[in-house]
Amino acid sequence: MGLSKENVTGLILALASSVFIGSSFIIKKQGLRRAASAFGVRAGVGGYYYLLEPLWWVGMITMIVGEIANFVAYAFAPAVLVTPLGALSIIVSAVLADIILKERLHKLGILGCVMCIAGSFIIVIHAPKEEPITSVLQIWNMATQPAFLAYAGSVVVLVFILVFHFAPRCGHTNVLVFTGICSLMGSLSVMSVKALGTSLKLTFEGKNQLIYAETWFFVLVVAICVVMQMNYLNKALDTFNTAIVSPIYYVMFTMLTILASVIMFKDWDGQSFSTIVSEICGFIVVLSGTIMLHLTRDFERSHSFRGSMPTSPTLSVRLYAGNGDLLLKEDEENESPDNSC
Repeated sequence: MGLSKENVTGLILALASSVFIGSSFIIKKQGLRRAASAFGVRAGVGGYYYLLEPLWWVGMITMIVGEIANFVAYAFAPAVLVTPLGALSIIVSAVLADIILKERLHKLGILGCVMCIAGSFIIVIHAPKEEPITSVLQIWNMATQPAFLAYAGSVVVLVFILVFHFAPRCGHTNVLVFTGICSLMGSLSVMSVKALGTSLKLTFEGKNQLIYAETWFFVLVVAICVVMQMNYLNKALDTFNTAIVSPIYYVMFTMLTILASVIMFKDWDGQSFSTIVSEICGFIVVLSGTIMLHLTRDFERSHSFRGSMPTSPTLSVRLYAGNGDLLLKEDEENESPDNSC
């Protein structure tokens, strides 16, 4: 069945969004590296000198353009068409990381990427269609139902635990900590973005939704979530391999967003048992790919995985404190592995 004119517009915007967002990972990391070299303090250990680096801002603007394109795409095409295309940003960032940053992605990591993308597509292909929404108040009623309030409360509690307990202890050795914070906050931001996007669309159609306080509440939630996502995504990019961060962030973000949508919009109501099972199988494939990608980082460090063949080591910049002085030291990742969380 052919795509409608609106769906084609949404498809083009979604493709452009993936290219911009995938490229932004690489540009921002280059900016983080320059800032670390220039000022001696990395974003991964709490430094904010990257805000003075023009290249980082180029990456940030590129990402914003991609996010805007993605936001507008949802106004033209259904989520079942737009969401899977987010996986293309993984391919873009992985290819550019290999070419520009010289960050090797081994065959096991490539297999993990394929599994993540395949699992995500399975989930989205079997995702239910959304009911038409006629007012932001309708979304507000969905957001204040007990089930979703319980989910939102759980997300806030988990984020606090990750930020104040796990991040200081193992945020720099476990990629799931920083990406977990980004993904949890991202699931709430998407729900608010959907509400905000619907409000603007209805407003442009002549049904003013800006007069409702609920619309501006969703704007506040989006702002808070985006700021936290930006902060901890920077930490993740500065600490870990881009080719690992990108797929894991995409997978966790997609899973939590679909879960939030299922709870808030009751997407599984009326679906057949086989369809729900297919979605669960997609989750299992995604989780398997995520674990494989996480293990790849450790395998890259071991000599047994690399063999005796010489390779170009991936350099990581680490900050050390000695005699009160901060020293910036570059060391190869194939030295002794870090203590894991």
